[in-house]
Amino acid sequence: MPNEFRDDEEFFRWYGDWAPLTPATVGEVMAGFDRPWWVVGGWSVEAATGVSRAHDDLDVSLLARDVPAFAAFLGERWTAWNNAGGVLRPLRPEWPPVEPDSQLWVRRDSRSPWVLDVPITPDRDGLWTNKRLPEHVAPVEEVTWVAADGVRYLRPEVAVMMKARLDRPKDRADLDAVLPVLDDDRRAWLFDTVERAHPGHPWLRHR
Repeated sequence: MPNEFRDDEEFFRWYGDWAPLTPATVGEVMAGFDRPWWVVGGWSVEAATGVSRAHDDLDVSLLARDVPAFAAFLGERWTAWNNAGGVLRPLRPEWPPVEPDSQLWVRRDSRSPWVLDVPITPDRDGLWTNKRLPEHVAPVEEVTWVAADGVRYLRPEVAVMMKARLDRPKDRADLDAVLPVLDDDRRAWLFDTVERAHPGHPWLRHR
């Protein structure tokens, strides 16, 4: 959500309502899309830890190179808009290509609520790249996992590392939920990458 809005009510007045999907329903929308996609953010933390909390939306990521395939997959069933810094424009061929670190918002049509937020992941020759540390490059399979529900999620230590930049109360709650499920190597990776991306970050006291 763009930072210039005071509260949800003002945001909805400008951008429209949301009726977000959940991990139980996202598979119905994404069924048949043959490129990698995975759930990120708070839902990925909940899937790995079993610790529930409220969620504003559901974020599904995909590689920047796969945005045209995703647009073709949505077809006439859904309308997608590119959100770049709070500026929305239709995801249509006559518009310039989307920025590789922007977002897509998806809804049925202009009279329908938004259902899906798709933060795009920049890629390097088909490999996942870390938005906070561009030198961190890996196959999608190394930074994600498939849960018992059949949905692919971002690994919890990577999800929490991404959240360190904002350090909101819900991000700190996610950190508290994730730390007990990490082994020593994954915990060390988390704090090492947070330190590289955000030197002196307050989360480092949990190391």
